[in-house]
Amino acid sequence: MIKPQAWLPSDGLTLEPNALLAAQEVLRSLALTAGPGAGKTEMLAQRADFLLRTGTSRYPQRILAISFKVDASRNLKDRVRKRCGAELAARLDSHTFHAFAKRIIDRFRPILTGRDALNPDYTIGVGRVQGQQLDFGNLVPLAVQILKACPIACNAVRQTYSHVFLDEFQDCTDEQYQLIKVAFLGSSARLTAVGDTKQRIMGWAGALEGVFLTFATDFQAVPLNLYQNFRSKPRLRRMQNAMVRVMDPAAAVPDDMLMGPGGSVDVLHFSDSAEEAREIADLVQHWIGIESIPPSEIAVLLSRQPDLYAELLMNEFKRRGIAFRNEQLLQDLSVEPAARLIVDFLTVVAGERQSAAFGRLMDVLIATGIDEETAYEQRSRWLRFLEQSRRAMRGGQAQPLNAISLRANAMTFLKMLGREAVVALSSDYERGDRLTEVVAQTFDRLTELLGGEADPVRALSHFSEDSAVRIMTIHKCKGLEFDTVVILGVEQQTFWGDRDEQRSAFFVGISRAKSRLYLTVADQRQRPTEAQNRWDIVRRPHDEYIGYATSSVG
Repeated sequence: MIKPQAWLPSDGLTLEPNALLAAQEVLRSLALTAGPGAGKTEMLAQRADFLLRTGTSRYPQRILAISFKVDASRNLKDRVRKRCGAELAARLDSHTFHAFAKRIIDRFRPILTGRDALNPDYTIGVGRVQGQQLDFGNLVPLAVQILKACPIACNAVRQTYSHVFLDEFQDCTDEQYQLIKVAFLGSSARLTAVGDTKQRIMGWAGALEGVFLTFATDFQAVPLNLYQNFRSKPRLRRMQNAMVRVMDPAAAVPDDMLMGPGGSVDVLHFSDSAEEAREIADLVQHWIGIESIPPSEIAVLLSRQPDLYAELLMNEFKRRGIAFRNEQLLQDLSVEPAARLIVDFLTVVAGERQSAAFGRLMDVLIATGIDEETAYEQRSRWLRFLEQSRRAMRGGQAQPLNAISLRANAMTFLKMLGREAVVALSSDYERGDRLTEVVAQTFDRLTELLGGEADPVRALSHFSEDSAVRIMTIHKCKGLEFDTVVILGVEQQTFWGDRDEQRSAFFVGISRAKSRLYLTVADQRQRPTEAQNRWDIVRRPHDEYIGYATSSVG
C-alpha cells in the first residue's frame, strides 16, 4: 500500500494534466469526454491502479466497471491485472450492463413475485416465458425493479462498491442510466463516466441525448476532456498534438510536455502504386525478418476500399509469402466473440502450451466477481473437461484432422457452457439467428482451413491470423493499436467529404501507432481490376495531413 501523493502512473506512462487529475480524484465523480485515440480504457486502468494500490478503495469494497460488450469488459480487466497485479485486480468486477443486471436478479430473485416471479433455474432466450425464461431486454428493467422495491438489495449493492466506472458512456440508454441512478445516486460511491461524445454509435438503441450533462448534473460530476494518447511514443504524440491544435485548440498541450526522441513518422513518396507496393513489402519483410516485429503488430490502414487500394500490396505480400489478414474480405468473422471462443477451445485441446488461447478461454469460462471457492470449483471443473477433451483428441477417440470430429467436440463444449453464456459475449447474439449464423460460418471456415493444412493447430491459427499483417479501413481500427502503422494513400482523392469527419478519421488512424507511422503518397494509382466507379489515376498529396507530419519533427 502506498500513499496517494506517492502514486505514479504504472508502466512509466506520462499522463496529460487532466488525465492525471482524473486518475487521482478522491472526492468527486467525473464525467470524462475523450477524442479518438485518447486512451479511455487506459485511463480507467490507471484510475483502478491508483484506487487499489493507495487503498482509496478500502478492502473489502470493490470497483465495478460496466462496459457495453464482453470483449471491452475483458480488455479492461486484463489491463488492470497488468497494472496492479492479479491480487488487487481481483477486486475489480468488470461486466456488461446485462451481466450486472443479471447478477442483481440472481442474488435477489425471491423479491420478484407475481407475474415477475422466476424459478431458480430460469433461462435467458428469445422471448419471455413466465417463471421460466427471460428475454435479454427484461434484465435491466427487472434489476431496476428489485433495487426500487427492496432497500436491503439496494444497500447491499451500494456497500459492495466504492467506485464505479462507466465505459463508452455516450451509448448509455435511458433504461441503463436508470439502473445506475437507482443503484448509486445518493450513495458514497464515486462514479467515473468515460466516453466520446463525437462517436455515439448506438443512437438506434435509444441512447440519451446529452447523457454526459444529465450525469454531471445528477451526480455533481466534474467534467474533463482528454485528448492525449497514452499508447504512442513522443514523436507520434507531437504529430497528434499538432492536429489537436486544429480540432480543439484549448485541449492541446505544450510540446515541451511531449519532448523526447522516441518514435518516428515518415512520409514515403512514390511515382506509382506498383512502386509503393514493392517498397512497402520490402519494409514489412525487414520489420518481420530483421527487426523481429510480430506481424500482428503491423497494420496497413486505408481511408476506404482496401480491396481496391491495397490490391497491388496484397498481391506483393502473396508473392513473397507474407501472411496478411484482409479485414474487409473476412467480414469480421475472425473477431466475432463466439468464433474466437470456439477456435480458442479447439486450439487448447488440439495443441501444446497454447498459453494465449488458454488465457482467453479461462477469462470466458471463469466468472468475474465471484468468491475464491466458487472460482476454484469452476476452474477445476473446466480443467477436467479440457483434459478429457484433449485425451480424446490424442487417444484415437477423435480425429484431430477431421473437421466433423472437431465440430462435434466444439458443440459438446458449447452445450456444456450453455447458450446463455455464449449469448452474453455480444449484444448482437441476443435476438434473431446471429449466433447460429456465426457458429455455422466458423465451422465452414475451419473446414476450409483444415483442407489445406496438415497441422490442426496451424490451421486454427490461420483462422484469426494472429501471425499476420492487418489490412483494414481506419473505421475498423478503432480501439486497436500496433507497433507500426502504414496509412496508404494520404491523398486528396482518398480523404474527401466532410472536412471535420475526414480529419477525425485521419486522427484515429495516426493514433493507432505506438512506435512508428508511415504515410504514403503516390503520383499515380493504376486502376484496380475490380474498380467499377470513378477512379483518378493522377493523385495529389493531402497537404494538410502531410503537413502535420512534417511540422512536428522537433
